[in-house]
Amino acid sequence: MRDKILISASDMFLNYGFKSVTMDDIASSIGISKKTIYQHFDNKTKLVEATTLYMFELISHGIDCICALNKSPIDEIFEIKKFTMEHLKDEKSSPQHQLQKYYPKIFDKLKTNQFCIMQDCVTNNLTRGVKEGYYRDTINIEFISRLYFNTMMCLKDPELFPLNDFSMKTLMDNFLEYHIRGISTQKGIDKLNKLINTK
Repeated sequence: MRDKILISASDMFLNYGFKSVTMDDIASSIGISKKTIYQHFDNKTKLVEATTLYMFELISHGIDCICALNKSPIDEIFEIKKFTMEHLKDEKSSPQHQLQKYYPKIFDKLKTNQFCIMQDCVTNNLTRGVKEGYYRDTINIEFISRLYFNTMMCLKDPELFPLNDFSMKTLMDNFLEYHIRGISTQKGIDKLNKLINTK
């Protein structure tokens, strides 16, 4: 039952936001009483914390599986983007922003975890890209990996990029193209253009 609650809560939080969804809403969506939820989670904050950890672990595992396929570094980036967008529902309710505003401690913990995972993933991608000739061998990997993470966080800020003006898909597509063009050799540019033209 605990997993069922987490799956339903994740879906509702991503669709409607952490603030908007109540414990009654979640109970109703599963067809159980609110009391049953409280048997597993003391309060909504505990449920939000468990839900963010559940989503983080699910996405981290998926990213690990994609990286294990050893596709070209540029293919890998687009596969990860596709996977995360599918699981985060395009983040149409700006859940990250709501989490930061209403549950700052949970947000800070999640951000730290995300940074550790993404730093490893992006650093490995950049290192492999240089080795395989897709990215320039003059790039500063440490700088770019940190810039990449922080830019990704900024894309999810609805004050910077209002959802009515910028869909998450458009933002991600534009950012990835910007990122790859900025670090690529001609081989990388050719690969990127091929991917864009076949989308």
